[in-house]
Amino acid sequence: MMTDSDRRALLLQDLDAISPWDLMEAKHLQETAAWIRDGSPLDRTVFDEPDPHLVAYFVVTDPDREELLLGHHRKAGLRLPSGGHVEPGELPWQTVVREVEEELRLPAVPLLGRNPLFVTRTPTVSPRSHTDVSYWFVLRAHREDVAWFDPGEYFAVEWLSWRQVLDEPLQQLDPNMHRFTSKLLAAVTTG
Repeated sequence: MMTDSDRRALLLQDLDAISPWDLMEAKHLQETAAWIRDGSPLDRTVFDEPDPHLVAYFVVTDPDREELLLGHHRKAGLRLPSGGHVEPGELPWQTVVREVEEELRLPAVPLLGRNPLFVTRTPTVSPRSHTDVSYWFVLRAHREDVAWFDPGEYFAVEWLSWRQVLDEPLQQLDPNMHRFTSKLLAAVTTG
């Protein structure tokens, strides 16, 4: 079993490998690193507590079609990438592996490696708002591979072109979705 200090070191290592997309991501990286180092609880233990807590997003992408998958999330009322709360003792990549199976019945096949591409600190939109510290991963899947989604999480799912995501009204998406998609576009066109 991994110790808490080993886990924190690995979480910080993931952060160190991320080149910030913009000043906001640089700020989120700095604040997240300080939070991990200060010994605060990292994992949700009761509904939305403690605040903040770790989340892993995984953006399912079909690189051949230049599309990504968004779900119409029941609780948030927004179109979001899939993801979930990091369980105690778990690393965000382990959350991705578990959650992609639970939410989409797919294997976790990384598109840009097993490290997160993006990190955000975002207040949620709910009556009991809290801050999600989200590690964003990019997974590869073909559109036809997604034959099922968790109806407890989503009303529906849809594929949008990367460029189409940038044209969608931000108030219908995760507030960081345009920034993430711009970073994804830069990563896949230069990588």
